[in-house]
Amino acid sequence: MDERSIAGLFGTLVIAALAVLGIVGFGNGYLTDTTGQYFVPTMGALVVGVIAVGTLIALGVGSRRWRENPYW
Repeated sequence: MDERSIAGLFGTLVIAALAVLGIVGFGNGYLTDTTGQYFVPTMGALVVGVIAVGTLIALGVGSRRWRENPYW
């Protein structure tokens, strides 16, 4: 394997591990104790984050310029 594919695999594994830790932490902290005072603000922040990331992904996918990049 070349360095780029090893780095990509490592990056993917790190992101997956962080996502799993986040899901476990969220489950332990909020889903088991939903009466906490920070539950609604946390849900709002998650919704805003998902919308922001989704918007950036949609803008990137809709762009024709990224295919003209010499990298690809």
